[in-house]
Amino acid sequence: MYYQYSYMIAVVYSGSRFADWKLAERGKIVSEFKTQGINPFFSDKNSINQLLNKNVQLINNAEKINWVYFFGAGASSPERQKIISESFGSFFRYSRVVVDHDLKAAALAACGDERCVLGILGSGSNAAYFDGKKVHSNNFGLGYILGDEGSANWLGINLLKAFLNEKIPSDFEKLFLKKYDLDRTQILDKVYRQPQPALFLSYFSDFLMDHRNDTFVKQLVLCGFDAYFKTYIIPLKKQYPGAPVHIVGTVASGFEDYLRESATNNGLKINSVIKEPIYNLLKYYSNKN
Repeated sequence: MYYQYSYMIAVVYSGSRFADWKLAERGKIVSEFKTQGINPFFSDKNSINQLLNKNVQLINNAEKINWVYFFGAGASSPERQKIISESFGSFFRYSRVVVDHDLKAAALAACGDERCVLGILGSGSNAAYFDGKKVHSNNFGLGYILGDEGSANWLGINLLKAFLNEKIPSDFEKLFLKKYDLDRTQILDKVYRQPQPALFLSYFSDFLMDHRNDTFVKQLVLCGFDAYFKTYIIPLKKQYPGAPVHIVGTVASGFEDYLRESATNNGLKINSVIKEPIYNLLKYYSNKN
């Protein structure tokens, strides 16, 4: 049945770990929830369809939704965007589906229709220049193995390296083992043999945030942010010197004081830090429709 008198939109902002969903009718949120992250690097059509079909809130509202706006990590090429759009298109049968990269979502949420240098620090990391209409392409998005400096993935990798190489302070090591009870064999198995190692690596960021005042954690985070600014933001600021800097993501907001400290040390000013860009996205698209 087609609900012709309702006008509902769904806005989805997804990292590799979690996807935030907001369903709104005439600008008013009618449902909001989280699901497992949808990343076309790791998720195929079958797994996406399974995720959609087991969510009661989506099942109950699928035929009422007119527009679906999906923004996610990994959705940066037409081929990967097609994986999302085809899966969503078969589930949201009466909807028009828009799929784009998480950088575009972050830019709209932080900058609206104004130009800026936009950074992401969440499960992964990235940055780009947004001219107020489009995100300019770059070579920064190298993923969790070759890139992602300062992100949850990077923090997880470097925490585990310090642990495995016995470079972690003994007091902090006790906290780590009490929380996770992991040994070398288990860690290497999860990283090199089990599926989706990026998800495993990013989980440790919550633990680091819980112990953010520990000296070891602060040094680790500042090291990651310093690498992030030098790799991503400083080159963009040199190219676009007048553009303000906005950074979004759970790692950026969870360690905002360290982020701003590192920015100052690198001669940068951060105009805003946004934890969950989906609220601004919802407002943006509610006003457009």
